[in-house]
Amino acid sequence: MFAHQLPSGAELRPLEPWQGAEFADHLDRAREHIRPWVGPTFVTAGVEAATATLTRYATATAADGARIYGIWSGGTLVGGVMFVGFDAPRGVAELGCWLEPGAEGRGLVSEACRALVRWAFETRGLHRIEWRCRATNARSGAVAQRLGMTLEGTLRQSWPMGDAFDDTQIWALLSAEWRPELV
Repeated sequence: MFAHQLPSGAELRPLEPWQGAEFADHLDRAREHIRPWVGPTFVTAGVEAATATLTRYATATAADGARIYGIWSGGTLVGGVMFVGFDAPRGVAELGCWLEPGAEGRGLVSEACRALVRWAFETRGLHRIEWRCRATNARSGAVAQRLGMTLEGTLRQSWPMGDAFDDTQIWALLSAEWRPELV
């Protein structure tokens, strides 16, 4: 089994379909907190829907595409990070994250994202990692900054919010800019 110890003592591990019940329990704790910031298909309810989400990622991972990892603190799944998109031939990936409220403020997301960035650049040889977030999501933008990313632009009114739209920020980090000594 793969597990990566984060500096805080938390563990980063792949999230797989057999963990659907644990993922569903976690989403019950996190759903309303993360709903404004993640896609609607991610904030599922129930074991069957949670397992389906993890199955989609497992299928994508098997095709060398998107990947999803959980963050466990004290043995409890409290959040995670993912490659929303992973295109090895193009050398580009998009990184994303989520966290339940009780786990915020401890640097878990930044630690986990650094581990994925290191793997993508150093092991897989990717050239560019992107980060997209709602412009009003200051916490997400702060993670991108801590990773050394550059704000490249804002897509106006591109994030659907019910009957309205919000702006999307696009951040990116190039392999030549990566500073592994900050990990």
